[in-house]
Amino acid sequence: MKNWRRTSLITGALAGVTAALLSMGANTQSSLAIVLYAASALPILIAGLGWGNAAALTAIIAAGATAASLISPYFALLILVVTLVPAGWLSHLANLARPASELGGPEGALAWYPLSDILSHLAGLVTLGMIIVATIIGYDSSVSDLMVDMVIEAVKAQEPLYNPDAAAIAQLKSMFTLALPLVQGAIWVVMLFAAYYVATRIVQMSGRSVRPREDIPSSLRMHRNAIFIFLGGLILTFLGGAPAAIGALVCGTFGAGFLVSGFASFHFRTRGKSWRLPVLWIAYLSVLVFTIPAVFFLLSGLTDTRRTIAVTPTGKS
Repeated sequence: MKNWRRTSLITGALAGVTAALLSMGANTQSSLAIVLYAASALPILIAGLGWGNAAALTAIIAAGATAASLISPYFALLILVVTLVPAGWLSHLANLARPASELGGPEGALAWYPLSDILSHLAGLVTLGMIIVATIIGYDSSVSDLMVDMVIEAVKAQEPLYNPDAAAIAQLKSMFTLALPLVQGAIWVVMLFAAYYVATRIVQMSGRSVRPREDIPSSLRMHRNAIFIFLGGLILTFLGGAPAAIGALVCGTFGAGFLVSGFASFHFRTRGKSWRLPVLWIAYLSVLVFTIPAVFFLLSGLTDTRRTIAVTPTGKS
């Protein structure tokens, strides 16, 4: 038992240092920043999924301490609330199980924490983390206004005749104030869920996974109550000011959850079809290039909400 605990703590410490270094690398490689930030969640997830809560907690503490000592406590706080703590919490949820008989299932079996709830928790954690970050840095509309001004100046440098009127610029800034948190929240949920997916596969291949491998196309859906949170965020966007920015963030984070579940549903419905592979490629490329087709998958996720619980015999994964 002592050797097991020592191994867990050592693994967690190494994972934490690795996560901190990946986050620090994002500051020096701006072109790969978002990928490196998301990748910094991988060591935490792997430690938690394979070695348990003690390893995940140790990893989070080690990552925070490393980032604070090498960069600043401010930087450490940012990566903790946006990346590291959500990753540790996801690994904790993924390893939760209870007797299936408590839920009306068979005796001698375990029921695992639903994947739909894990995805909903991720959306909520990203929302909370970004609100904390915005509070710390003092985010307001001036940030998005500055970005719009920079884009307009860049366009003018390429097209000297381009001269939008003040009303058009004001409308663009108003739209961008909501678009920025919406897009940031959506991208971060998708990236962290991708990190969770990769981590589960790595841990399963290593033979250390306690959670059974799930059929994600059939089981990945959002919790039905998440619809009300999404609608609440949509209502907030009409209030203006900080509530509107928070509402846009909620729409982005929870909307990303429904988008991911919509893609999972699409994978499931096209299973076994001869034309499946090219259609999937077209679907992903259309969303990446044109964005608008994402609405179809968002609506698909909104209309297909349920909780699928994985059940396995006791002692098997």
